[in-house]
Amino acid sequence: MKTPSAPAHIQALKPYQPGRSIEEIREEFGLERIIKLASNENPLGSSPKAVEAMIQAAQDVSRYPRTGLRLREKLAAHYNIGLNEVAVGAGSEGVLLAAMRAYLQPGDEAVTAEGTFIGFYVIANAMNLTVTTVPLTPDYTYDLDALLDAITPATKLVYIANPNNPTGTAFRDQAWRNFLQKLPEGVLVIMDEAYYEYGRDLATDYPDSLTTRHPQLITMRTFSKAYGMAAARIGYGVADPEIITNILKVKLPFEPAILSEMGGVAALDDTEFLDTTLRTNRAGMERLHTLLDKLRLTHTDSVANFTLVVFESAERAAAVSDDLLKFGIIARPMVPFRLPHCVRITIGTPNEMDVLEDALLRIFG
Repeated sequence: MKTPSAPAHIQALKPYQPGRSIEEIREEFGLERIIKLASNENPLGSSPKAVEAMIQAAQDVSRYPRTGLRLREKLAAHYNIGLNEVAVGAGSEGVLLAAMRAYLQPGDEAVTAEGTFIGFYVIANAMNLTVTTVPLTPDYTYDLDALLDAITPATKLVYIANPNNPTGTAFRDQAWRNFLQKLPEGVLVIMDEAYYEYGRDLATDYPDSLTTRHPQLITMRTFSKAYGMAAARIGYGVADPEIITNILKVKLPFEPAILSEMGGVAALDDTEFLDTTLRTNRAGMERLHTLLDKLRLTHTDSVANFTLVVFESAERAAAVSDDLLKFGIIARPMVPFRLPHCVRITIGTPNEMDVLEDALLRIFG
C-alpha cells in the first residue's frame, strides 16, 4: 500500500531550517564557549515577571486554557482598545496564519518584498498563493511606493514588516501614512511589528501602526523578542473588530497555552526588564556599527536588535559565517531569506560583544 500523495505545491516545499544550535557547533568544533547571535533572541533572557507567572500557571496545566481571554483583556487595557479588536496566538506567526486562512484561498495574490520575514514566504507557499515580490530599496528598506505599484485588481493581501527582518531597517511615519492613503479598497494589509519595541527606541519618526488605525490593517506584535519569551510562542494582532472576528473563527480553539498566556500578561507589566533590554540593545548596536565601520564592512542602518552585514558575494558571506563559527560565534547566513550575500548578527550581552569584536578584528584585521 502507498501513502497518500500531498498536493504538488506541498511536495515542492522545503521544511523550515532554523539557525544552527549551540550543541551542534560545540560538537563539531570542540569548543566550550559558544555564543549564539543568530536568532534575534533577547541576550538578557526572559522577563522575570513572565517566568514567575508561567511557573504559577503550571499548577493549572490539567485544565484547558480560555483561548487567550486574559491576555486579550490585558492588551485591550494596555492599548486602550476594545476586547473585540485584539486576537492572540502561538507567536505572531500564529496570528499571521489565522489571518491568511481567514481571508485567502489557494491561487489568491499577495504582495510583499524580496528579502523579508521567511515565515511569510513559508505560509504563502503552503497555501499555494501567487506571491509577487518587489525589491527592497538600495538601503534594504521596504519600498512602499513599489508595493503600491505592484497591487493589481487580483491582489488580496500586502505583507509588510517594520522594522524588517532580516535587514533591521524601517521606513518612517510619513511614508507609512502616504501608503495608507493610496491603498486600494479591499486589500488586506498585515503590518508585522515583531521588533516594534526596538524600532520605537532606535528610530526617529517610527510609525506606530496602532496610531494609524485603518479598516484594512492588521498590526502584529510578539513577546518573543524584547520580552525574551521566544520559546513560549505568544503573539497578538490588533485590527478592526470584523477582521478579529474572522481570525477567531479559524484559529486553533485552545491557542495559546495557559503558560504562555499568563507569561504575556505579566510581561506587559515588567517595564524594568524592558527598559534594561532596550538600553543594552542600544549600546550594543552602537558598538557593533562603530566596529563594522572601522573594518569598512557594509551594513544596514538597523533599528532592531540585529544588523545585516552585506558582502560582495554569497561565497564571501558563507566564508565569513564559517570563520565566525571557528571562534564559537553563531551568526545567521541569509540564503533562506533570499539575501545570500548577507549575514545577520544579533546584538548580545556586553561580554558577548567583546568576543564578537575580537573575532571580527581577527578575521578582517
